[in-house]
Amino acid sequence: MRSALSASWARGTLPETLAELSPADLAFLAADWHIWARDDQLPPEQSADDHWRVWLILGGRGAGKTRAGAEWIRAKALGLPPFTQAPSARIALVGETIGDVRHVMIEGISGLLAIHSGDERPRFEPSKMQLTWPNGAIAQVFGGDNPESLRGPQFDTAWVDELAKWREPERGWDMLQFGLRLGDPPQMVVTTTPKALPLLKTIMADPSTVVTRSKTTDNAANLAPAFIREITRRYKDTALARQELDGEIIDMRAGSLWRRDWIDAHRVNACPDLKSIVVAVDPPVTATASSDACGIMVVGIGPDNRAYVISDRTVQGREPHIWARAAVSAYQDFEADRIVAEINQGGDLVVSVLRQIDPGVAVQKVRATRGKWLRAEPVAALYAEGRVSHVGLYPQLEDQMCAFGADGLASGRSPDRLDALVWALTSLLLNTKGDPTIRSL
Repeated sequence: MRSALSASWARGTLPETLAELSPADLAFLAADWHIWARDDQLPPEQSADDHWRVWLILGGRGAGKTRAGAEWIRAKALGLPPFTQAPSARIALVGETIGDVRHVMIEGISGLLAIHSGDERPRFEPSKMQLTWPNGAIAQVFGGDNPESLRGPQFDTAWVDELAKWREPERGWDMLQFGLRLGDPPQMVVTTTPKALPLLKTIMADPSTVVTRSKTTDNAANLAPAFIREITRRYKDTALARQELDGEIIDMRAGSLWRRDWIDAHRVNACPDLKSIVVAVDPPVTATASSDACGIMVVGIGPDNRAYVISDRTVQGREPHIWARAAVSAYQDFEADRIVAEINQGGDLVVSVLRQIDPGVAVQKVRATRGKWLRAEPVAALYAEGRVSHVGLYPQLEDQMCAFGADGLASGRSPDRLDALVWALTSLLLNTKGDPTIRSL
């Protein structure tokens, strides 16, 4: 039926198709979530030998996460195929607080009471904080702010909402795992707008977890058009939009030199005519398939003496001629004044490889004499002072900047894009002769 309706919609004949159905068929159709849901709102398939334990739905605000979670619980409680083969008997509903469970998961506009038809709707008993379906299935209510309340009860199914907001997410999560011990297999759905929490990353990495993602705009048909226009106008190309609207996990390392609001505050859609442009290259240490990428950043100086990051041409670092060709292409495409190349690892070979591609390329060789953190500090200060603008969005670069730590790593890896950015801005804005961490050759 779902495929038939989709085909009818594609042909533009959906009204005619629906008009041919009886009132009973229309009522059945309206209640069949499997037909109307988006693919990201439907649980992953599973076989008799391959069961998932956690279905993690990461989505932006208003992306339809609550509806997906509620419909899955409805199907489990009623035993509706293809979601399940038999009704669940004991269900846990766990939100940030008991109040959140009641007002969002149960009584909300996309909550459990709203999505059931009259003859199948469960009875909610606020005094017991319990839902009971006509077939005897029971759902108990718990708040993540009281993990001890999960000690004792046992379940075969659970719905966890907004885990990233919980005050004690690890403890609440652990207590729920001990209670999820019935059923074949016991399963849960987690609906949340993500944050860079260690627990969330651990759940995602678990082989028994399956992840689906959705954006706020995926659900635009069910949201006010004015809301979509306003949030796009206000938050387009910001880290906040990537997290709250696109459902991405945005890392922000404690003690990092950079803050996202420094970047977002001065982001622009276009830059003025630039007085000088450089292409900075941070060659990889090795040339293997698993080596670090070769950071290649294009940065210029405007007539206002501000720096503008205008392109990220980073490539995976393998054979030297690959990253050299990419760097020279950027040099030619942007009519740059020079390539700034770090030569600690390759020495004059770096320059030689670049000039094999273009014999006339201008190269400024730079060598680091101290660690990445010390080199990055004055560049981070430029951002704090509002002297650098990103022309557009550079998610991978900005993630490295905000995850960069005193160990010289970003999320456990060498920050290739950031290294190239530091060389570019140092060459353009900082006095390298007076900087003891850098020697310009």
